[in-house]
Amino acid sequence: MWFSFGAKDSNKQQARELVAGGATLLDVRTREEFASGHAHGAINIPVQELAQRVSELGDPTRHVVVYCRSGARSAAASGILKAAGYAVTDIGTQPRW
Repeated sequence: MWFSFGAKDSNKQQARELVAGGATLLDVRTREEFASGHAHGAINIPVQELAQRVSELGDPTRHVVVYCRSGARSAAASGILKAAGYAVTDIGTQPRW
């Protein structure tokens, strides 16, 4: 299974295709959680820092796929990113790839 739980199957497939096509994969967990294991190619900006660091994601026309541990932080991050003009797909939990 590509995800342990969280995103719906259609969302999972869309996220996989977006990342393969160049979307940014964003892990919004803490630095410690990220260091303990993360999806290949993901960048880490903890959700608590995202509003101040959103410019690090670059051009808002580039799609962002966001995840965390349980889905709560990725939902909060999605709101921050959408308010900043980004197209976002929230997959909830860490992808297994």
